[in-house]
Amino acid sequence: MYRVWLICVGNCKESYWREAVAEYQKRLSGFCKFTLVEVPEYRLPSDPSPAQIQKGLEEEGKALLAKCPAGAVKIPLCIEGKEMSSEKLAVYLQNQGVGGSGSFAFFIGGSYGLWEELKRQGQLRLSISPMTFPHQLARVMVMEQLYRCFCILSGKTYHK
Repeated sequence: MYRVWLICVGNCKESYWREAVAEYQKRLSGFCKFTLVEVPEYRLPSDPSPAQIQKGLEEEGKALLAKCPAGAVKIPLCIEGKEMSSEKLAVYLQNQGVGGSGSFAFFIGGSYGLWEELKRQGQLRLSISPMTFPHQLARVMVMEQLYRCFCILSGKTYHK
């Protein structure tokens, strides 16, 4: 069975995001062992300097990496990452699983993105869109796409 971690900066404050996350956690449970991990957002002043932003990204990045299980394929989500169709992502997950790694860690950063070192360590830099989304929505979108991928791999018709 696949093991998937979604490791995120911050948490979902609004109930509608929490409900959407809970729904996809339930759906994913039929296909994989899914774990959602949240790390605290680094507190910055209201008008941070570039150096303060970099410090925050580094601290968040270290916290994210500390939660990544050994041996998991690291997949940071970033705007400059590779765009893939649902079908291609499903094939990527399947190929990695066949190749011996059925463990995946997806990373979602905070409002300033992800630490460059975390992105460098990723086996696949993935973009869900060239547009920018709130991290709570990105979390739900990634979970929905994972569910869609597993439906594709199992021959279910959800993905159509």
